[in-house]
Amino acid sequence: MRLKHFRALTLIAAIGFVLAGLSGCGVNKIPTLDEQVKAAWSEVLNQYQRRADLIPNLVETVKGYAHQEQQVLTQVTEARAHATQMQLPADILSNPQAFHQFEQNQAAVTGALGRLLAVAEAYPDLKSNQNFLALQSQLEGTENRITVARRDYILAVQEYNTALRTIPQRWIASILYPDMKVRETFTITEQAQQVPQVKF
Repeated sequence: MRLKHFRALTLIAAIGFVLAGLSGCGVNKIPTLDEQVKAAWSEVLNQYQRRADLIPNLVETVKGYAHQEQQVLTQVTEARAHATQMQLPADILSNPQAFHQFEQNQAAVTGALGRLLAVAEAYPDLKSNQNFLALQSQLEGTENRITVARRDYILAVQEYNTALRTIPQRWIASILYPDMKVRETFTITEQAQQVPQVKF
């Protein structure tokens, strides 16, 4: 009887030792990093949604002053609609085509907003309008938040992708988490690098 208890205790101790060893070598690191990437991505989407929610108010405010700038107003509205109507697939973070389509749609909104705000400079009354100033300030704040959220996402993806590609995490992932894939990250498009030009 004592021998059975001793074997049982030995087995439990051995299992505990193995589990402690596995947790010590980072067996849970990949899922932890994956969750960080997902959280960072949610914040990126949250900030893009905040921007999309502000745009209709900005467009309506500018519309009252800048009737002849209808083309710019239309471009902003269409870019926003295109960006918000995109159905994001569940695998967007590991699907390069879908990720870059999302990125291009958001870059189009950024470019259209830049042109709209540049056009507003030509209208002194608009520049002093309290609604416009408040909306412009909120949009600038949102753009800053988007930049921070994208940076946090890029850093989370860098850590996650590095773990998936380096030993021993690569081995652990291939054995315990074979469905984990390298995540996509943001790039700077040529369009985003160009300064908006306004001609009168």
